[in-house]
Amino acid sequence: MTPSTNAPSPDSLAQTAARFKGPAPVHLWNPPFCGDIDMEIRADGTWFYQGTPIGRAPLVRLFGSILKREGDRYFLVTPHEKVGIRVEDAPFVAVDAEAGPAGLTFTTNLGEEVLAGPEHPLRLAGTDAAPRPYVMVRAGLEALIDRKTFYRLVEIAEPEDVDGRQMLGLRSGGAFFPLIAMQALAER
Repeated sequence: MTPSTNAPSPDSLAQTAARFKGPAPVHLWNPPFCGDIDMEIRADGTWFYQGTPIGRAPLVRLFGSILKREGDRYFLVTPHEKVGIRVEDAPFVAVDAEAGPAGLTFTTNLGEEVLAGPEHPLRLAGTDAAPRPYVMVRAGLEALIDRKTFYRLVEIAEPEDVDGRQMLGLRSGGAFFPLIAMQALAER
């Protein structure tokens, strides 16, 4: 992705994002593509602009509020502009989870909270030896569940029969999310 000289500046994008409390209604916006900007979200959730980490948390939250995914590409979107950015893995990191009566509420590195369930499913990628767990935050935007949080979740996971296989998993929001086959655990 080559940055475009016609793309709006991060400052103008942030000014638009600042008008909204929480995530902007990017799903309603389909502005013209203005090019790519040299912005990247690394796998650890750190945002970079022109190779330099963006150290201002409120600015990162603003950018996160106008983030949109289309297919495999990620964009910062306003009603009038759409610019491409790079995302190494998932755009967010789930840094905590709390078990409550309704299920598991995850908190992202940008302070968003989401209750896991059918509309915000958990999924497990990677391998049994190196799992990569994710939770859907909103509209195709996932959060990688950090290691400490995942280990805490495994401690409260329960076995359940899924299509004739005993799976260890988590129940939240009325849904069961399998993590690993019980047989794979026994073989460890």
